[in-house]
Amino acid sequence: MIEMTDIRKTFRVSRRSGGMKAALGALFHREYELIRALDGVSFKIQDGEMVGYIGPNGAGKSSSIKIMSGILTPDSGECLIDGRIPWKQRQEHVKKIGVVFGQRSQLWWDVPVVDSFELIRDIYEIEEPLYQKNLARLTEQLDLQEILRTPTRQLSLGQRMRCEIAASLLHSPKILFLDEPTIGLDAVSKIAVREFIRRLNREEGTTVLLTTHDMQDIEALTERIILIGRGRILSDGPLSALRERRDSRRTLTLLFSGTLPAPCPGLKILEQQGGRAVLEADTGILPVSAAISWLSERVEINDLSIGSQSIENLVADLYREYAI
Repeated sequence: MIEMTDIRKTFRVSRRSGGMKAALGALFHREYELIRALDGVSFKIQDGEMVGYIGPNGAGKSSSIKIMSGILTPDSGECLIDGRIPWKQRQEHVKKIGVVFGQRSQLWWDVPVVDSFELIRDIYEIEEPLYQKNLARLTEQLDLQEILRTPTRQLSLGQRMRCEIAASLLHSPKILFLDEPTIGLDAVSKIAVREFIRRLNREEGTTVLLTTHDMQDIEALTERIILIGRGRILSDGPLSALRERRDSRRTLTLLFSGTLPAPCPGLKILEQQGGRAVLEADTGILPVSAAISWLSERVEINDLSIGSQSIENLVADLYREYAI
C-alpha cells in the first residue's frame, strides 16, 4: 500500500533578469524564490489499484513520484510504501518498484538495448533464472524481438518507450510509477502500451500510478483519479463519479430529412450541413429521450448516435472549477 501523509516540499530557485549586467551582478549577489511544490499532500493507494494522478504543469505530480521512488526527500510529512520509507530505505525500496519517466531514459544511449538490460540485471542483483524468464515474457508481450540488439539512439520513440517499460519491470516490481509513458507516441504505439499495462495489472496485480496529460490514457487505464493543483490534492475519487456529477451534456449526431427548426430550450445546434446536424442536449433541462421525441416530431430521422462529453472536456471543466 502507498500512503502519503501531509507531505511538503519546497525548492529554492534562483532568479535574475536578462542581459550581461544582470549576469555579472548574479555572480556576487543571487536572488532566490521559494517554490512550494507540495503543500500537505495526502492520499492512500491500495494494492492492485490503477490510479490516474493528474494536474497542470507545475502542479507537483513529478515531485510526488520522485518522493515515492526515493529520489527526493520531503521537508516534512510521512510516506510509507509497503512499510518502507523510500528515501531512508532506498536500496531495499527500489528493488520493489518500477519507474518510467517519459522524458528521461534509463537505457544507455550507444549500446544495444539488451546490454542495458543486462547491466540493470546486475544493478538489481536479479537471479539469472528470474531475469531470463522476465526478459522472455517482456520481449514477447512488448514485441521487442527485432530491437533488442539495436543501440538505443537508433530506436524510434515508440520502440524506446516499450524498452523503457521493459527495463523497469525486469526485477518484477509490485508497484509501477508511470510519468508520461506515452508522450509523443503514435496511435498504434499508445494502444500497445495501454494494453500491456492493463494486462500487467490484471495478471500480475501490479499497482500502477499514472501521471499524464493524455486524458485518453487516464480513461483507458484508470478507474480512480487524484487531482493535484498548486501542490495540494483538490479532488480524489472514481472517474465514474466525476462523470455522473459533471457530465450533464450529451451530443446527438443526426442524419435527417426535412428542415431542422430552431432548437427548444436545453438543446443547442453545434453544427449543421445539409441533412446532417450535431446537437448538444443539456440533460439537466431536457432528457435525451425528450430531445429525441422533439426531433422526431419535426424531422424524419434516418440515423442517430448519442455521445457523452469527452474526458478532455470533463477535466478542463475540473481545472476551471479549481482555477488551476
